Amino acid sequence: MDWGIALLVGILVGGGGLFLFLKMTSDKTLLNARKSAKTIIADAEKEAETLKKEKLVEAQEDIYDQKQKLEHEFEKKSTHLRQLERELDQKEVDIDRKGEYVAKKEKEVGFLEKQLKDKDTYIRQKTAELNQQITEEIRKLEEISGLTREEAKQILLKDMENAAREEGMRNAHNLLEQIRLEAGRKAMEIIVQAIQQISAQQSVESTVSVITLPNDDMKGRIIGREGRNIRAFEMITGVDVIIDDTPEVVVLSSYNSYRREIAKIALEKLIFDGRIHPARIEEVVDKTAQEMKESLRETGEQALLEMGIHGVAPELAEVLGKLKYRTSYGQNVLNHCKEVAYLCGIMAGELGLDVKLAKRAGIFHDIGKGLESLSEADHAQLGADLLRKFNENPVVVNAAEAHHDDREAISPITLLVAAADKISGSRPGARRESLESFIKRMNELEQIARQFAGVKQSYAIQAGREVRIIVETDKVDDLQARELAREIAKKIQMNIEFPGQIKVTVIREYRAFGYAT
Repeated sequence: MDWGIALLVGILVGGGGLFLFLKMTSDKTLLNARKSAKTIIADAEKEAETLKKEKLVEAQEDIYDQKQKLEHEFEKKSTHLRQLERELDQKEVDIDRKGEYVAKKEKEVGFLEKQLKDKDTYIRQKTAELNQQITEEIRKLEEISGLTREEAKQILLKDMENAAREEGMRNAHNLLEQIRLEAGRKAMEIIVQAIQQISAQQSVESTVSVITLPNDDMKGRIIGREGRNIRAFEMITGVDVIIDDTPEVVVLSSYNSYRREIAKIALEKLIFDGRIHPARIEEVVDKTAQEMKESLRETGEQALLEMGIHGVAPELAEVLGKLKYRTSYGQNVLNHCKEVAYLCGIMAGELGLDVKLAKRAGIFHDIGKGLESLSEADHAQLGADLLRKFNENPVVVNAAEAHHDDREAISPITLLVAAADKISGSRPGARRESLESFIKRMNELEQIARQFAGVKQSYAIQAGREVRIIVETDKVDDLQARELAREIAKKIQMNIEFPGQIKVTVIREYRAFGYAT
């Protein structure tokens, strides 16, 4: 019991001591916390004061900068205003000076006006006195001469007019004579210079082409069984094939050089190929004709390239190439056109004209001869229409239309083309009449046959002694073919003069085709 009480008392004493210790400790901690809080508050107040002073300094600096800017701007505006005031003062001074000058001039003008009025009055007075004197003199002259003023005036004017007319006619005659002599001399110089710079071939009359054979056995193959091959070849090409005793040679004869060239190339292909029969002949001739059409365009383009001419429609180049196989009085038309173009270029250069345009007009002046026509005379109009169709230069069209003086020339280049055409055609050896008249007659024979309905092709062969006509089988029957031959022969007899007789042969051939597949 005593131990328990003693333990209880010990616990109470220990707890009280512990309580006292804890209380003392907490009071000390609280005191330290209060001291720390005071220290923090003091530091915060110092920092706030420092920050306040810094912001105040920054604000003062900003206020000072703004003040400086405003003062600078104010000074600038003040300077500008002072400048404006000075300019305004100067303008006022200038206006005052000008006002004084204007007032001075007004006084001078008033003085001059007064002087002019005085002079005008004086002039009118003197004019009246002079008119009176003139009237008195005229009256005295009329009394002396016995003529009125108007009559004397008319006589004087007539005499002056006659004298002026005689003097003008005399001067004009002298001037024209001088110009004519000088122009003739200059023209001769230009033409001679142009002619001296060209070298042209003589005209050659040829209506045959000679083909060399590999051997004489080939002649038999060309003729064919009972002559079927040679007849088919002549019918398709419209060219006479002459086979005689001359070894290893076959002659093709036709007035039409273009047709003869197609036949020559086709026959050479057949000889090289070795297969010669009517169907093959027709195939090769058709193919050759198409190739020749392309060759014509290349020939025309080459001629244009030689003359330095560009920008030409392909159709015009093809017609121009066809002139290679046309002749005019024995003269090759394409060579003639190139010669005319060259002459035009030289003369245009001497006269200061457009050389390229002159060459273009020269090479196209006879392009109408590459078209089918009934007569030689209308080639100028045909050529002009063709050139106009392809929008050629009006000067080029006019040169083609007027180079034979059928139309009025619109440009000096047209006159140059006409002169060059005459030079090229009239030089020695340029043309011969015999071949041209022969070709003209051949053309007329073929043209007459083509005028009838149903005619597909017509060929004048045997030097014009025969006209071979191929008709369309679906339009002409056998009876109509006989009647057609008589009608054509009758029209030839009425329109063409010829020696001997002309045979008209109408060929009607029907072909049927079938294909096995």
